[in-house]
Amino acid sequence: MAYDATKMKDWQIAEAAEANMPSPEEWRKRIGLKKDEILPYGRISKLDFLKIINRLKDKPDGKYIEVTAITPTPLGEGKSTTTVGLIEGMGKRGWSVGGCIRQPSGGPTMNIKGTAAGGGNALLIPMTEFSMGLTGDINDITNAHNLAMVALTARMQHERNYDDEQLQRLTKMRRLDIDPTRVEMGWVMDFCAQSLRSIVIGLGGRMDGYTMPSRFGISVSSELMAILSIVKDLADLRKRLAEITVAYDKKGNPITTGDLEVGGAMTAYMRNTINPTLCSTVEYQPLMVHAGPFANIAVGQSSIIADRVGLKLFDYHVTESGFAADIGFEKFWNVKCRYSGLKPHVSVLTTTIRALKMHGGGPKVVAGLALPEAYTKEDVKLLEKGLPNMLHHINTIRTSGINPVVCINSFHTDTKEEVAVVKKAAEDAGARCAVASHWANGGDGALELADAVKEACEEQNDFQFLYPMEMKLRERVSKIAKVVYGADGVSWTPDAEAKAKQFESDAKFNEYATMMVKTHLSLTHDPSVKGVPKGWTLPIRDVLIYSGAKFLCPCAGTISLMPGTSSDPAFRRVDVEVNTGKVQGLF
Repeated sequence: MAYDATKMKDWQIAEAAEANMPSPEEWRKRIGLKKDEILPYGRISKLDFLKIINRLKDKPDGKYIEVTAITPTPLGEGKSTTTVGLIEGMGKRGWSVGGCIRQPSGGPTMNIKGTAAGGGNALLIPMTEFSMGLTGDINDITNAHNLAMVALTARMQHERNYDDEQLQRLTKMRRLDIDPTRVEMGWVMDFCAQSLRSIVIGLGGRMDGYTMPSRFGISVSSELMAILSIVKDLADLRKRLAEITVAYDKKGNPITTGDLEVGGAMTAYMRNTINPTLCSTVEYQPLMVHAGPFANIAVGQSSIIADRVGLKLFDYHVTESGFAADIGFEKFWNVKCRYSGLKPHVSVLTTTIRALKMHGGGPKVVAGLALPEAYTKEDVKLLEKGLPNMLHHINTIRTSGINPVVCINSFHTDTKEEVAVVKKAAEDAGARCAVASHWANGGDGALELADAVKEACEEQNDFQFLYPMEMKLRERVSKIAKVVYGADGVSWTPDAEAKAKQFESDAKFNEYATMMVKTHLSLTHDPSVKGVPKGWTLPIRDVLIYSGAKFLCPCAGTISLMPGTSSDPAFRRVDVEVNTGKVQGLF
């Protein structure tokens, strides 16, 4: 039975549904786990992925379903809601289904965006645990990341204070000769704190640290979070955590976490993070949560580990990619699937009529402010002008060899004529299209979508990567820019091009993934440009290196790793009912 989502807040729906949520022991029986494969954490559990994978290694994988979206408004277009709704719809049909979504950051949860738990009747539970730390993975990543910075700054202080003989005698360390102007890492915390974007540390005397500029990013932007999303096991995690570049020495050589002898301790903090957390939909289908990396500088996906587990446990496994298909699907396609060796069966393109109207030239959409009337009144002509954005993303997915299913994530303000226009355009482009009302009606509202996705899963596809790993970095960037973004070409600043040439000259970087960095609010590098612009060039200003994750990150435009808190943040409405201890106000 669906709750009345028009009258109940998300936290109220979650609270009502959690009264009958399966216990860890009930989940164990329902999805066929052995007793030592489920690790209870109160109302939720972690799954011992290695034991599950080893036991089920000979079982054929289920169908692999990815969820992406068109270029969104700043409000988002409901990928998480669609992911949960699709799982509920397939569950209503009686099919074996589960999925995985990313863990939300405390920054967006306490700011404008909310928890990313879905919404309405397409919601993940328990919502409070999900929104406020879950089983501690982000805390562990924060501690491990900051420990690397402690190791670096302490080493810099000691090398300044002691000569070579004293350094060896007192600390048993060799001199690394770290260049204070080339420190690559900063500190992290899991809130949006713009006042920490640029700081000075080490003020005081010689015993108070090394004085230098520094910075904070949000925890989910940490390279450690990106690493968690792509590792295959604990040994792989340990290896990568010792290969992170934290700084350079005065000769230009990289200084790694291994050089600082801190990789082992970082792994100790993160040893439990490799196991996915098992949660639930409000209709009691299994839904894992694992990893939560940025999508505009990292891979933006839940973990490869969780997908491997889900494909063994369920006949249908649903995973979500961050942001629109030009970022999230492109990285799923060319990075995550390449790293995992998994082949997707279908991609679901989440679409809303309000976003298409924005791309047609509608008024500016601002998070935290009411939608302009143009988005709540029928306007077929405005909608038609925005359709090219959807068609562009359909073509991107088809370029990978997959025939997508377009999901019209419906709002009560959508009209029948508007829905018909979108559906015809999608089908004329060769895609299946389904209208879904999972926010209002849960699984019953996603039956059409479930049927379309199942049908698409039965088709053979010709999934192919966009480029071979042998292709040089600048060629890869050019191909992504032209094929996925629709640019005419790429321009490089002298510094960025020099870095690219250096990477291209060393064969080891051929194996590094190309992790494009740009805004999610436009196909271009400029967030104000909507629709499908023509006659433009993608500017690359820098290339960052994540040596632990094995990413090269070409940067188009400026991306902040520390978001800011708005003037009307969500934390103003979050509180605790003092008689019961229940959290209220989350959305």
